[in-house]
Amino acid sequence: MIEGVKVKKLKIIPDERGRLMEILRNDDEIFEQFGQVYMTTAKPGIVKAWHYHKQQSDNFTCVFGKMRLALYDAREGSPTFKEIQDFEIDLEKPLLVHIPPLVYHGFKCVSDREAIVINTVTKPYNTKDPDEYRVDAYDNDIPYDWSK
Repeated sequence: MIEGVKVKKLKIIPDERGRLMEILRNDDEIFEQFGQVYMTTAKPGIVKAWHYHKQQSDNFTCVFGKMRLALYDAREGSPTFKEIQDFEIDLEKPLLVHIPPLVYHGFKCVSDREAIVINTVTKPYNTKDPDEYRVDAYDNDIPYDWSK
């Protein structure tokens, strides 16, 4: 596991009316602080990558469709420097993945329908000074193959 990454297995509670799934609670070990919650989507086969944050931690899950979430540790002093980790997340394998600052991350929709991702971040987005640093999904030094 990449240093600082945490994974919480999520539980879906079904009944005759539908399903309920708690994603993140303020008494979870994985919880740091609340910044904002947002939803993002990707259409089948689309990759949204790579970026990292200097201050913010992310907490990703997928609530519709299926996504492959990939992480890359580019932190030179980290014991997991240059390590790659990936997860497939959907409602059959529901996970919440906590991504610490300075760890590159991105995702690909690997289902035949649009994937819906919920991200609960520790800092609100600042449009004037975004804590977001990007590299191209394919043209970069990250040894990850999105085609698999």
